[in-house]
Amino acid sequence: MIPPVPAAVTGTSGRRRWSLWRRGAGWLVAALATGLAPAAAAAPAPAEAPAPLVALLDAHVARSAPRADAAAVRIVSARRPLTHVRTVLPVLGRRTAASGARWLRVGLPGRPNAGTAWIPEARTVARSTEWRLLVGLNDRRLIVLRLGRPVRRFAVVVGARATPTPRGHFFVEEAMYLGSAAAGGPYALATSARSDVLQEFDGGPGQIALHGRDNLWGPPGTASSHGCIRLDTAAITWLARRIGAGVPLTVRR
Repeated sequence: MIPPVPAAVTGTSGRRRWSLWRRGAGWLVAALATGLAPAAAAAPAPAEAPAPLVALLDAHVARSAPRADAAAVRIVSARRPLTHVRTVLPVLGRRTAASGARWLRVGLPGRPNAGTAWIPEARTVARSTEWRLLVGLNDRRLIVLRLGRPVRRFAVVVGARATPTPRGHFFVEEAMYLGSAAAGGPYALATSARSDVLQEFDGGPGQIALHGRDNLWGPPGTASSHGCIRLDTAAITWLARRIGAGVPLTVRR
């Protein structure tokens, strides 16, 4: 809409200013028509679909192929060892055998890191998650995504040079409350990743976790842990209230 001529614009000088204003308005209309004007903000990218997960009702024999006679890779228990919550695994693929049996390719906890195998779909419950975690080792930052869109960014402590945080695709196994008196409290998200250097740490299997910084040295943005990913209390508390078993975790450079 073109505004009316200001009442103060009178006389010869006023007519000259009005003429210049009209020329400028005409240039803007032409620019918009030809694409020379600044472009409008791009529409947001469509959201990702929730990631498929599966909860185990019984222990499952994970196999190298979607067949009952395929080599057994390991037995995956129905509950996690620390909190005894139901085991939840990310679903990476599906296959229906000639017999009609349905199989799921899932991510596995433990060594070797980022291992996968096939389990029968029977005695499982389908689940899903909107959340995904992305850790950058170079910038020492955790990005929390929901349906593919970043919702939070946190500075973190990552593994020291001698005990680096392993890279790859992992997932959260279980979440637990440690309390503020514990090293690494008040919360921890134990993951499927294991240290590439430490086969055992503090009586455990060298498991990598996202946890707090209570009673530990090292400010966010440094590389000083034994491989775990440390966050400030507010950040790990925010995560623990939202992130549960099965949520995918990617650690990259």
